[in-house]
Amino acid sequence: MVAVLTPLALVARRWTPSPRTLRRAALGAVLMSVVIIVTGGAVRLTGSGLGCDTWPKCTDDSLFATPAQGLHGAIEFGNRMLTYVLCAAVGWAIVAARSTKPWRRGLTRLAWSQFWIVMGNAVLGGITVWAGLNPWTVAGHFLLASTLLTVTTLTWLRAREGDSAPRPRVPRPVRKLSWALVAASAVLIAAGTAVTGSGPHAGDSSDVPRMPFDWSTTAHVHAVFAWLVCALAVAMWLVLRVVDAPADTRARARDLLLVLLAQGGIGYVQFFTGLPEVLVGAHMFGSCLVWIAVLRVAMSLRERPVTTAEIPAQSDPALSAV
Repeated sequence: MVAVLTPLALVARRWTPSPRTLRRAALGAVLMSVVIIVTGGAVRLTGSGLGCDTWPKCTDDSLFATPAQGLHGAIEFGNRMLTYVLCAAVGWAIVAARSTKPWRRGLTRLAWSQFWIVMGNAVLGGITVWAGLNPWTVAGHFLLASTLLTVTTLTWLRAREGDSAPRPRVPRPVRKLSWALVAASAVLIAAGTAVTGSGPHAGDSSDVPRMPFDWSTTAHVHAVFAWLVCALAVAMWLVLRVVDAPADTRARARDLLLVLLAQGGIGYVQFFTGLPEVLVGAHMFGSCLVWIAVLRVAMSLRERPVTTAEIPAQSDPALSAV
């Protein structure tokens, strides 16, 4: 019986990406994940969340934004169109991962998970529009986008490694500290959605419902978690120096501190200046950089050496039809 090859298997049979191509494809998905988060924030900050008042079409009668919807419609529709660019970046990462020789099954699964997250968030985005920008669905929409950023970042970092069993580069207590840093950062990002959900930037008109929290109190709680993350990051930087961790790991911890310093500065300035839209957008971009930096530190505490030469393989005799 002759196996029927899938389109991806056919591409993989005829093409082998270089390690550099694989890394660039994975990085492209990371960059587009950041872009979709920042532009989604721009939709909210410009009050364009209901610029397209239905989904998947922009209006009941038109797939595209119409002149009658004005600038808000163009902004919301433009953000929707960027989803197709994101899909192209994720698709390129999937093809590159699947075509690598020998086939890296775990990396391919990571790449495919990006696709399903994008599809799920597209549906949740539609539900958000149908729900009239309900703040809970808006928060879920952002958190799922952050999940996509997590997976794309992990895929990018894994693309730079081999597939051997991970080997620790620092003592176990240091690795536990890194997971505490990751957990605290995740809570910080989640708490940020409560600040946004109860704050003045509803995404459309003043009639959009808000979360039933006092905005100032929520912002202070968010700041407490921010200080916790900063304390853990400083502790990580100091501990890595004490245990004489590899230079690249210490450099990533230093980069995290620099990003946190800039992000904290933006956060306090925006709080005391009444949340100007430009600073809120910069703060959203900063949150992406903080999360990427945290993941880079955590992943650098172990290694998976590359065991094959960094040249494209000439054949793949074990290529499956999957």
